[in-house]
Amino acid sequence: PRIDAVLISHNHFDHLDAASIRMLAAQPGGSPRFFVPLGLKAWFADQGVADVVELDWWQAAEIRGIRIHCVPVQHWSKRTLTDRDQTLWGGWIVEQPSFRFFFAGDTGYSEDFREIRKRYGTMDLAAIPIGGYEPRWFMAPYHIDPSEAVQIHADLESRYSVGVHWGTFELTDEPLDEPPRALDRARAKRGVAADRFFVLKHGETWRMPAR
Repeated sequence: PRIDAVLISHNHFDHLDAASIRMLAAQPGGSPRFFVPLGLKAWFADQGVADVVELDWWQAAEIRGIRIHCVPVQHWSKRTLTDRDQTLWGGWIVEQPSFRFFFAGDTGYSEDFREIRKRYGTMDLAAIPIGGYEPRWFMAPYHIDPSEAVQIHADLESRYSVGVHWGTFELTDEPLDEPPRALDRARAKRGVAADRFFVLKHGETWRMPAR
């Protein structure tokens, strides 16, 4: 189906690919609206993409009656040798009256998630990264591990969470197929049911149960 909106978490190459952006912008029926953190609109203009909404942390915009919020997470930005932290990064909340979805992007663990819960209420569904976390001495400030992902699930009081950011790029030291197993262990340790925080097979569709 035609894509109406795209949420960009930050400018790292594994999260913002120029060819993919141009392909999306050229889809039949016109470009989707891109929601991006502060400072990234100029990069999109360089790609010839104009339908872009740039937001700071805690700012929001609307599309077709759906409210899109940019929220703080703990990460960083860099696309060249000289532009570290020159653009913002963030997570996103997609909100309508009967449904609230959270997308973390990339993040280390912080108090931001409890503040997000305090400001916006509980989440119906959260997409939380579970991969790219070893070695911890280096990655901990920027990428959570599965145990911290389960803590974020609890901080948000999310009804359901799905593990993302694993099994695609060999970025870090853990094996590509290890994050789901580590999530199983972390979830069992915290007493979180397997159907409340899970991963999807590639190409799998999941329908969220009604309240």
